[in-house]
Amino acid sequence: FEVIERIDAGRREMLQAIRAFGDSLKKGGVGVFFYAGHGIQLKGQNFLVPVGLEMKNADEAEDECVPVSSVVNKLESAGNRVNLVILDACRNNPFASASRSQTRGLVGMDAATGTLVAYATAPGKVAADGQGEHGLYTAALLKYLKVPGLEVSALFRNVAKEVKAASGGEQVPWQSSSLTDDFCFV
Repeated sequence: FEVIERIDAGRREMLQAIRAFGDSLKKGGVGVFFYAGHGIQLKGQNFLVPVGLEMKNADEAEDECVPVSSVVNKLESAGNRVNLVILDACRNNPFASASRSQTRGLVGMDAATGTLVAYATAPGKVAADGQGEHGLYTAALLKYLKVPGLEVSALFRNVAKEVKAASGGEQVPWQSSSLTDDFCFV
């Protein structure tokens, strides 16, 4: 694996990492983008919220946040066979009163060909932060990533079952997929 890791990144650093990631995939391979942090939905678009956000109004999201579509577009332009976008980012939107559209959690997105977009919870729902080092979703994901021979679609089904059970049915992970090839992490 070649890993581009950013922790507590600002907007500019996030965008640079996304560009570097997409460019490196043009050499081939499988793209896995994982984001754990705050995410919001405004006007039908999902945004990743960077550290140091100075946004005071909803209409500033495009200037201050990172659109999830920029990640998906970069992966699609790489032309590789399998891409995974994993978002543990469904949180309450502090600008809910400023938008007439659905504003809780993230909005569902169509996955480009060869891509799976996985969410910590269903569209319009809010994910729990959890009690330990990781939220419910990331903790379950880390558990199943280590299982040899587990195809990625089955991996995300197992994660969904575990998170749903652990949350008493309050949080049900969701995914949009147009994968055309099989893939296992181990």
